[in-house]
Amino acid sequence: MQLSPHFSLEELTFSSTAVRLGIDNTPPPEIVANLTQACSLFEQVRALLGVPMHTDSGYRCPALNAAVGGVPTSAHTLGWALDFTAPLFGTPLDIVRKIVASQMATQMKWDQLIQEGTWVHISAAPTMRQQVLTATFVNGEASYQQGIAP
Repeated sequence: MQLSPHFSLEELTFSSTAVRLGIDNTPPPEIVANLTQACSLFEQVRALLGVPMHTDSGYRCPALNAAVGGVPTSAHTLGWALDFTAPLFGTPLDIVRKIVASQMATQMKWDQLIQEGTWVHISAAPTMRQQVLTATFVNGEASYQQGIAP
């Protein structure tokens, strides 16, 4: 099922972890509605980057979210978030810098934009805080600082 020109429900719900653990990651209708709405932001990002985005994680049911170590309040569990890369564009840091630099020109709105090391997290949660964070990982634990780290 296509949710937008470049994003399908299957793409935004697939998880190799769910397959491996036998977790049903099928979203209920209200989550599909959130995913569809969030695709508006995801499409803006794709247009800005000008290249395909590789989805690492979209929707995660609570069991899958727990299995991957996500926080219980993760926007992924409500269908608002996407973790992605765009190798044809550049590194996750390049992607975050581009989104932040273009924010005023495109009027793009997001809740959280996080450079998570090897991927980018972007959330379309309704709070739309325009929060930009950088994750740092020590012994597998993430800590977050405001802004884009060099």
